[in-house]
Amino acid sequence: MLATKIRAAFAPCSLGAWPTPLESQPALARALGLRALWLKREDRAGGNKVRGLEFLLAGAPPRSVFVTIGGAGSSHCLATATHAKAQGYRTAVALFAQPETEASRAVAAATAATANLVVSASWLVTLPWALLRAWRAAHHLGRGSPRWIPGGGADPHAVIGHLLAALELGAQLDAPPDIIVVPLGTGGTAAGIALGVAWLGWSTEVVAVRVAPRIVANRWRTLRLARKTAALLRQAGVELRVPHSGIRVRVVDAMGVGYGHPTLEGERARALAAEHGIKLDPTYGAKAFSYFLQRATGNPQRAVFWHTFAWP
Repeated sequence: MLATKIRAAFAPCSLGAWPTPLESQPALARALGLRALWLKREDRAGGNKVRGLEFLLAGAPPRSVFVTIGGAGSSHCLATATHAKAQGYRTAVALFAQPETEASRAVAAATAATANLVVSASWLVTLPWALLRAWRAAHHLGRGSPRWIPGGGADPHAVIGHLLAALELGAQLDAPPDIIVVPLGTGGTAAGIALGVAWLGWSTEVVAVRVAPRIVANRWRTLRLARKTAALLRQAGVELRVPHSGIRVRVVDAMGVGYGHPTLEGERARALAAEHGIKLDPTYGAKAFSYFLQRATGNPQRAVFWHTFAWP
């Protein structure tokens, strides 16, 4: 079994309860004009970032210090600080300002209470200086040289965790869905799903809904992450027979005026989801879910929505 081989080769630490539930939402599907809709509840395990952190934190020496970067409401930074602390590690994070919402305020407060050091940049242009300060200070927080985690955890090792999530989905459904809709930030989650769909041999379309600036959230970067992950697996002796042309993703723009700024379409989607007991955040989930309100191509009937955000 591929998942067993992957875990044996990389020995990830255990941070979440897997598999995450796949919930059928028949009433919400009818409201959206779909025959079937499922939610992949990554939020139930602390958010999608936990998947990657199982691999990024694995094998670090005691008292290691991890440095990462993100927005003030970054679920990645919060997850890194939370799980590193639980493993006996320390964290230094550099944050840039983003619009305040209920979700971003909650995440920012939780990050400040959990990380060992938070360095905030007033403006995006000063973020490199904030990161440099965090990196220098990290040398005094623990033992050994600090360990870098890219923003959003967009690293091939982390993508392996999202590949495992896609393999879970393959075991949870009796037939491939027409589409899988996922928020696109730094691309790691979408890359893992696309790689998993390719390995499963599904014709399913992976729709990555862009919620972050194009420089980090784009099709080229997502496919590159997926291909680098496939290469990493092969280097570790895990055979993954997937041609590059078989890894596919379609990027749809939904960012609006900027990262973290709620959009009218996103708020409509969030209100509809709330009517059916689903709570979405305005930065990722609501914008991604708005795809179902405005899809203009094809006629998908069986859809999976990747619910990534866990409220603190």
